[in-house]
Amino acid sequence: MNLQLRTASLQLTTMSSTQQGRGKIGIIGSGLIGRSWAMIFVSAGYRVTIFDVKESQLTGAMVDISNQLAELQKSGLLRGTLTPEQQKALISVTSDLKEAVTGSLHVQECVPENEELKKKVFSEVEQHASDETVLCSSVSCIVPSKIFAHLSRRGQCIVAHPVNPPYYCPLVEIVPSPWTEQAIVSRTRALLEEVGQVPVTVKKEIDGFALNRMQYAIVNEAWRLVADGVMSVEDVDKVFTAGLGMRYAFCGPFEVIHLNAEGTASYLERYGSTIHRVTSTFGPLPQFTGPAYDAIVRDTDAHYPLDKLQEIRQWRDTRLTALAKLKKDQEAQKPH
Repeated sequence: MNLQLRTASLQLTTMSSTQQGRGKIGIIGSGLIGRSWAMIFVSAGYRVTIFDVKESQLTGAMVDISNQLAELQKSGLLRGTLTPEQQKALISVTSDLKEAVTGSLHVQECVPENEELKKKVFSEVEQHASDETVLCSSVSCIVPSKIFAHLSRRGQCIVAHPVNPPYYCPLVEIVPSPWTEQAIVSRTRALLEEVGQVPVTVKKEIDGFALNRMQYAIVNEAWRLVADGVMSVEDVDKVFTAGLGMRYAFCGPFEVIHLNAEGTASYLERYGSTIHRVTSTFGPLPQFTGPAYDAIVRDTDAHYPLDKLQEIRQWRDTRLTALAKLKKDQEAQKPH
């Protein structure tokens, strides 16, 4: 065989292998979260089938995914070793739930945050799943036992709650239900690590899981500071973008206190009573109504205009991806 024919044959074999993928992933729901999950899995070479009841939604999802992959390549931030075209070739769409689920080693549900809807979806999904399929929900706050209790395959079910946007923020909270088999927990964590996410395990059910419980604590105090006339909306955001967020991008709260003194014991000896004193002055939980609501909505709309949200999201996502790349590059250099 001459060189030209050998080269063509090799290219054909490589493309065929790429299109075949490493296994099938079913994505239920083609919204922003579903699209992001699809991009994550194909970046690692998995075949993805996205299901949605609306064909127009699926068409829009493929256009958006194609645009995102192209932009990521331009900026040098595309995940994996496959080209945008090769990654897109690994994605198919369907309005037939059976087609999306059958043969999938992992099914990731991404429908809206509604308990009854999710229960209905999983009742249908498990009918087409095999004994080897991991049935996974992207739910952000509802404890898994409320979604999975009625299922015959509840031992195969688990929550993997991503941070929005998942492609750009790699953290995923793994939350098993009381019935989830340990093998399912291990398989889910291994898959997420394989595709470049950063899984953490919430060992037992708790309302809001971990990320949202911490996020809501921040939201509550941020709201109180504005509502009580202590700070403006813009300045509260700067406390994070120019302060807390910078160090929390690399160090978690326990590591921060450990480094801000001669270890955790030293920090608590110096500041433990201060933390207790200050937090005892926190006001009641905000109701998110009344004059404070009107003022905060007005100010956020002014600083982050509603007609420019997509532009601002793109700006955010580009910087999040660059930050993730920086963190990955720097992680190997961190002393342990």
